[in-house]
Amino acid sequence: MGVKFRDIITTESIKFENLEGKVVALDAANIIYQFLSSIRQADGTPLMDHRGKVTSHFSGILYRTTSLIEKGIKPVYVFDGASSDLKKSTQKKRSEIKKESHKKWKEALDEGRIEDARKFAVRTSRMSPEIVSGSKKLLELMGIPYIQAKGEGEAQASYMVEKGDAWCVGSQDYDCMLFGATRMIKNLTITGGKANLELITLKKVLDELDIRREQLVDVAILVGTDFNEGIKGIGAKKGLNLIKKYGDLFKVLEHLKVDLEVDPHLLRDIFLKHDLTSDYQLKWKTPDKEEIIEFLAGEHDFSEDRVSNALDKLKKIDNSQSSLEKWF
Repeated sequence: MGVKFRDIITTESIKFENLEGKVVALDAANIIYQFLSSIRQADGTPLMDHRGKVTSHFSGILYRTTSLIEKGIKPVYVFDGASSDLKKSTQKKRSEIKKESHKKWKEALDEGRIEDARKFAVRTSRMSPEIVSGSKKLLELMGIPYIQAKGEGEAQASYMVEKGDAWCVGSQDYDCMLFGATRMIKNLTITGGKANLELITLKKVLDELDIRREQLVDVAILVGTDFNEGIKGIGAKKGLNLIKKYGDLFKVLEHLKVDLEVDPHLLRDIFLKHDLTSDYQLKWKTPDKEEIIEFLAGEHDFSEDRVSNALDKLKKIDNSQSSLEKWF
């Protein structure tokens, strides 16, 4: 879900042409979850093969990734590692919401309320180990690099941008800024319709709010993150005003005479001292078209023609630049 910063963060429009030739670190969990939620049948049922295995994520990865490459963007997916124990409470709540939504989805289907059914179905999406491993296999066949983070994928992707190995993070969550991403883009992998890309630059955000990154993290902790509940009644605007008035999280807590359920030092360290890896290589390879068709059409019931057409986007690049590897 990420921290709720919409009320205090301004974005600027950007076009796909502005991203040509640039490396974009994609928060895999965030993006694959989008595919699982949005790529569904009219009644909310996810795409599945003859064995009942969900294939919505394969569709999203194939068509959206080839579309990005056709536009000259160099995508790299970053997968989550081990989650912090502090996130278990959030994960438990999300699980409960999914269970309740699944119940309402089935009820709506039984009653013929198709629009309601789809609305509830979107909230039932889950990232299983099988979905993660299948996604990695497809990326390997497509020649798209992916990185396994030690902890939060957003933190690793943000580190790559801060280090200069990627130009921006592609994600829907503002958390990337808390982890230090100098740039992030929203709506990059939205499926269906025309994507309205939104660029957020950390320096511009901090300058406009007249605070430091550490203070932005403090505002997030007051509002609530995936790792803590936050303080009831404090939204982004109020949290920002409190931090600007009192200077930091600890002085605000002292003023409000409240305690957080989690040690604020630990919460700060999640964003400011996250466990990261520099042991990675970004190398794009020529896709294995035959293996991709076998995997998607042979194993998961995709249309061979549609898969081939999607892969033709890569072939156009291949023909004009002699090889995909050389293009990158």
